[in-house]
Amino acid sequence: MKTAIKTDTNGRKKVINACTKPCPIEDGMRLIGGKWKGSILWQLRDKPVRFNDLARMLSGASKKMVDQRLKELEKEGLVLRQVESERPLAVSYQLTPFGRSALTILEQLKGWMEQHQTASYVPS
Repeated sequence: MKTAIKTDTNGRKKVINACTKPCPIEDGMRLIGGKWKGSILWQLRDKPVRFNDLARMLSGASKKMVDQRLKELEKEGLVLRQVESERPLAVSYQLTPFGRSALTILEQLKGWMEQHQTASYVPS
């Protein structure tokens, strides 16, 4: 049912059908909306990428931040970590089918931003 705000005879407002738990949009934003998560998923869209190469692709993110986000994405089932060699340690990351399914949303977001960017919009 749709959420609505009703006003009673005394002028008091009451929410009808209020959300009692996070809605699917909030759940989705928790998965891909964290800082650098969308960018990491986007960089992994074509092929597996080694950690250092990925960190270079995300030039504004520290290696610690990239590592933290990759661990979160792996825990959430969006990214798969593969150890390529033990000595020296070489690790690459790739999208899982679940992670790949998020690319549609990211493509739409990218298109939306390209279409609506204005001179007054300044990213933070």
